[in-house]
Amino acid sequence: MASRLESGVVYAAGAVQGIVLVTFPAASTIFTNPDEYALSSTEYGTLFLPQVVLAVAASLGGAWLARRIGLKPVLLAGLAASLAAMILLLVSTAYVHTSSVAYPLLLIATACVGLGFGLTVPALNALTAAFHPDRVDASVLVLNAVLGVGTVLAPLFVALFVGLGFWWGMPLTSLILLAAILLVSMRLPLRVHRAPAARRARAAIPARFALYAGFAVLYGVCETVNGNWAQLDMTTTHGASTQLAAIALTVFWAMVTLGRVFFALAHRIAPQWTYRLLPFALAVVFLVIAALPAGKTWAAIAAFGLAGLGCSALLPLTISFGQKELTGLAGAVAGGVIAFYQLGYGVAAFGVGPLLGAGVELPQVYRWASVVAVVMGVLAFAIRPRKRLVGGGVPGVVTPRPSRG
Repeated sequence: MASRLESGVVYAAGAVQGIVLVTFPAASTIFTNPDEYALSSTEYGTLFLPQVVLAVAASLGGAWLARRIGLKPVLLAGLAASLAAMILLLVSTAYVHTSSVAYPLLLIATACVGLGFGLTVPALNALTAAFHPDRVDASVLVLNAVLGVGTVLAPLFVALFVGLGFWWGMPLTSLILLAAILLVSMRLPLRVHRAPAARRARAAIPARFALYAGFAVLYGVCETVNGNWAQLDMTTTHGASTQLAAIALTVFWAMVTLGRVFFALAHRIAPQWTYRLLPFALAVVFLVIAALPAGKTWAAIAAFGLAGLGCSALLPLTISFGQKELTGLAGAVAGGVIAFYQLGYGVAAFGVGPLLGAGVELPQVYRWASVVAVVMGVLAFAIRPRKRLVGGGVPGVVTPRPSRG
């Protein structure tokens, strides 16, 4: 049984990882500001390529590493990578007018963000599920809600420190928090006790995992067109200030977080129907965002908030459904889902930049995103968590049960 301190550190690490993940998108107006880094839309989008590559590799390799060295070393390595990302971002602020130095530093920093995210988040999901075996769905939703708190804080920190005149206070704050969590985590056991059968199990990847992987890719696209491009839509389409653009992103992530908390506590709402209906609601919101006339700043902020609600429960439910159905692979499901989510993230984070450079406007991007959301909704009906083939949903614990056909 995990101690309260262990559970608390896991949730705290989730919150700080959320801040780190959204640091670069939250600072998009700074990176593209002619008086700061002066990146083009394509250059800004390209920043996320190394992040995606390293996140996918780390997410897929994390389960293999965890089986050999344990979850704790994987978690510590992820936190250290995130710490390195914030250090590199701080160093880059000294070279904002020397793109030949600043841009490579930013690329390495985003690579470290991807490495940290890919190692840390699956480990946190696995630890949370193991610490709360009787309520896996709710605990994973709560963890992702806590991670969402970090994503809310990131744009708030940007707005705060921009107002104070030194935006780099944000990565400095993240650096301090990461260092504190890393030091505390090193002193804790953070163990997952596995049954002997689990250590011997070597299950093949079932065909049904493809459904979870496909859903995660589509979700990654839908989340990222909001998380990475909402601020630029606010400034270019609606002429909003940097502070109002930051508010739009804050509202989006706040609603993601509140939605996760709500659906974790709403016991009367079947998770399967939440999973099936939210994608279609998100598709409608995307069409609203695309149809808003220029200058409708507050209406756009409200729409991005609704988009956050539409995204809220989808990723954590994908993880928890997969962990419960594919119990023999439960320790690898979180990493696999996160890896494919990052593929979708990469499509939207990098792909939108060249489109904008070619003259496509962001409202059109949101129209296309509505189609992606509809496809995601259709796929949700194919993901029907069956009776568990083996085990009880705790990563690594395999308990044979009779087949029910």
